[in-house]
Amino acid sequence: MASQLNVTGIVIPYYNAAAQIQLVVQKALVYSNFIVIINDKSPQPLPAVFNSIPQIIIIENSENLGVGGATKRGFEYLQQLENIKVVIKLDADDQMDTSYIPKMIDAILSGESQFVKGNRFRDFKALKEMPALRRFGNLWLSFLSKAATGYWNCFDFNNGFFAIDSESLKMIDTTSLSNNYYFETSLIAALYHQKASIEEIAMPAIYGDEKSNMNLFKMPLHFSLNLLKTFFDRIWKSYFVYDFNIGTIYLLFGFPLFLGGVVFGGYNWYHYSSANQFTPLGTIMISALLIILGFQLILQAIQFDIFRTPKSFENG
Repeated sequence: MASQLNVTGIVIPYYNAAAQIQLVVQKALVYSNFIVIINDKSPQPLPAVFNSIPQIIIIENSENLGVGGATKRGFEYLQQLENIKVVIKLDADDQMDTSYIPKMIDAILSGESQFVKGNRFRDFKALKEMPALRRFGNLWLSFLSKAATGYWNCFDFNNGFFAIDSESLKMIDTTSLSNNYYFETSLIAALYHQKASIEEIAMPAIYGDEKSNMNLFKMPLHFSLNLLKTFFDRIWKSYFVYDFNIGTIYLLFGFPLFLGGVVFGGYNWYHYSSANQFTPLGTIMISALLIILGFQLILQAIQFDIFRTPKSFENG
């Protein structure tokens, strides 16, 4: 444990969590001698007691950057310290069980994984205790995130409790990562191009009296648009820029054939319907053949993409 204290850095983005932050820091100090708290221009000030603790570094943001922007500033500070091997992100609202930190650190230091994150959906009892709206939102967004990031074996992408290998972190252009609640997903998407191994650890979330700063009504649209952008960016880079493989062939032929069949069939259906005539059987067959063949190639592309998922680990 003593050796882990000096090679582990913990980043805590802070915003309106005055009631919980002292307990969170108290728990974090058990596992690290380098605690970086980023005050993201919070209306609720940080407790003054932190100024007298040598293991704590406080960074004050001149403007509110969002949870991702604040976390990135913590990353930048820890990357200047040569002895840091593991970087952990911990939220300030005490919703994360810090007893899992040693397991996360061990997975990184052993070389088994470059990224270790929590998964709140492995524990059915804990899952039932999660607020229904938050549970549904996480389930749906996690599915979309699989396709967008390429990590088909992962789940609960929005879990902000994670550990990352410092060398892998240095290879990421953090300026391209999201500054808001999409931060965790954008980080995982960036790791895909390193073929980084991700381990998930089943752990319950802790929900107390704290209030979330997330707008639950705006998040589905916000995440969907970002996931769509991430998906196309990953496909373009993985199959047309960094590599050219059988999956590229599936995509090049699958989508044009499928869309061509839909357009050809739709046009002829409208044309003959407007003339009160039956669409010729041959025309119907051509349209159906194009759609079926294109759809099969698209399915093959999806299967190939799943096969290319970077090796992941699951730890109960």
